[in-house]
Amino acid sequence: MATDIGIDLGSSKTVIFSSSKVVLELPSVVTVDSESWEPIYYGEKAKQTIGRTPDSMLSVYPIEHGVISDYDLTELMLKDYMQQAFGNKILRPRIIATLPAGLTELQHHSLSNVVEAAGGRNITVVEGPLAIAFGLGLDFSKPHGTLIVDIGAGTTDVAVISMGGIAACDSFKTASFDFDAQIIRYVRHEYNIEIGPLTAEAIKIKVGSAVKRDIEIAMVAKGRNIFSGLPESFEITSGEVYVAINDTIKQILGAIRNVLNKTDPDLVADIMNDGMYLAGGGSKLAGFAERISDFLGIKVHQMDDPAHSVVKGAAVAIKQSDLLKNVDYQMRSLKELEIE
Repeated sequence: MATDIGIDLGSSKTVIFSSSKVVLELPSVVTVDSESWEPIYYGEKAKQTIGRTPDSMLSVYPIEHGVISDYDLTELMLKDYMQQAFGNKILRPRIIATLPAGLTELQHHSLSNVVEAAGGRNITVVEGPLAIAFGLGLDFSKPHGTLIVDIGAGTTDVAVISMGGIAACDSFKTASFDFDAQIIRYVRHEYNIEIGPLTAEAIKIKVGSAVKRDIEIAMVAKGRNIFSGLPESFEITSGEVYVAINDTIKQILGAIRNVLNKTDPDLVADIMNDGMYLAGGGSKLAGFAERISDFLGIKVHQMDDPAHSVVKGAAVAIKQSDLLKNVDYQMRSLKELEIE
């Protein structure tokens, strides 16, 4: 019976962690009836319908830039995922759900309400960078600065952690999805071929790189010629993908620098000595850690399992509730969190 659960409700994927393992990891996508808005498919099946639906259906990401954009669909999706993960073997679990850094109290409440409606109880909402810090086992008793960068699908979270709290942070709406969008634009401009987000994602994963490779690699992809409307194959190289996504990478690097610019100098000195921690599925882009290290002039520690670092850290916090003493939302029922 599941009693301790960590949930990372992300723009791209929903990950549920319990009993020291990932029990569910599915795309945060819902295929709906375009007229009634009733859900038809969830998860992987829904993702495969992106760009392939008839007019009677629509593929929807109910979470955009780490924030719930469609409350009802998010609730139904999470309820379905909780049922898949645990069936009926769940009774008043303790849950930590994560969200991007720097969001409003209302957005905290929205996430709490969704998780409760999906069957959760005793819910705590924490920022993703804090959850990562919990998983790293940082010593929160000391006033010492640690820089954590979490590059997700919809947001890039940059936070400086000290004494169990966030000293400086920002959440930027530039992240891995933007790489896909730039690849789509590049292919359209250079090859006069329209490709979908799933093809762009495959290109990014297979040949994408944040640095120029010494030896170029290439892949063949397929799309639709924008003039003839006919299917067409094309070859794209890692160098071309680098050119396509380079501006987006520069924006993320600038976002990290902006947070450091508003961080206390002594905390920055700590970061210079210790390096920074890089997490999130977007950080798996080849050469990203190297690019950030060259730009900032500090060592970059890449997480062993970057895509799951947030939800694993949330699970650590459940077992060590004292870690949450500086977090606004403690382990308590939502009745106590109602706005007067």
